[in-house]
Amino acid sequence: MKRIKTYTPELREEAVKLVLTQGLTLEDAAARIAIPKGTLANWVSTAKRGTTPCAAPGSRTVPELEAENAKLRRELAEARVERDIVK
Repeated sequence: MKRIKTYTPELREEAVKLVLTQGLTLEDAAARIAIPKGTLANWVSTAKRGTTPCAAPGSRTVPELEAENAKLRRELAEARVERDIVK
């Protein structure tokens, strides 16, 4: 029986970063972290689409979190201005 190897989300993120941000080729990155090239290619294409197949239910993507963070920063800045006016 063939054993299925599982990888941690942290390893997946680091592997994708090697390709997308550091500019390594799929072959170089896969060899560096000792995973199959096809597996890494799947992870990279998934990351480019912005989908995470193994994400926990209810979790959000990075772009969604960044948008929410920007919105909350704007709201905080407005609240600080209003607070300062009241002072």
